[in-house]
Amino acid sequence: MTTKRTVLITGGTSGIGLGLAKRYAQGGARVVITGRSEERLEQARAALPGCVTIAGDLARADARERMAGRIASELGGLDVLVNNAGLQRRVDIAHDTTAWPERQAEIDLLFCAPIHLCTLLIPLLRKARQGGQLVNVTSGGAFNPQTFAPGYSAAKAALHSYTMNLRRALAGTGVTVTELIPPAVATALAGPGQAHGADLDAFCDAVFPRIERGEAEVGFGPTDTAEFRERLSAEHARFEAFARRNG
Repeated sequence: MTTKRTVLITGGTSGIGLGLAKRYAQGGARVVITGRSEERLEQARAALPGCVTIAGDLARADARERMAGRIASELGGLDVLVNNAGLQRRVDIAHDTTAWPERQAEIDLLFCAPIHLCTLLIPLLRKARQGGQLVNVTSGGAFNPQTFAPGYSAAKAALHSYTMNLRRALAGTGVTVTELIPPAVATALAGPGQAHGADLDAFCDAVFPRIERGEAEVGFGPTDTAEFRERLSAEHARFEAFARRNG
């Protein structure tokens, strides 16, 4: 019976997702990545021999359900879930005339998808041999709203809130909950010509060991300063006080 961990990374064909996938694979894990583009999935398979790829648009509930079914039936379990898939619409909120379906897709991918996948896959994580881990990727924009990406910032703030509740709810179940809080990282998230921020490899090299240690929050650069950590600590104190009062 294999003891190799199975790690699912959504949006694993590029950027932070692919960077983390490479590091999990180097550590001996069986890596499963999702993506919408078959071409990008093929490129990821070439970069990560032995990885498993699942195509699908995770903004759709039926695609999430099919993927979770494959994880359970074909792979036999799950040790780590990294909710990383995302997109970022850069718009002037006062003059955004984009049709609603495009706006809805951003919300569905950034917020609905992680919540739904948690619901579908936490039962598998609770059965993990050495304890499961859930990693939700939020953003510095969850704490300081970005005027150029208002929907993205709001969705990440909501995911941050949900992650705090998940961590408390899953305490004692054997499932560790980690929030990865990237600052701006030089990826293709915002589209062609928009890449700026921290070097991707430097970011992944710094955060990966901390994720593996199961730290509750993992930041980098401006999301890992003493001031930012103090802000998180104060928020946790308020959260726990309120939770005990209403528990």
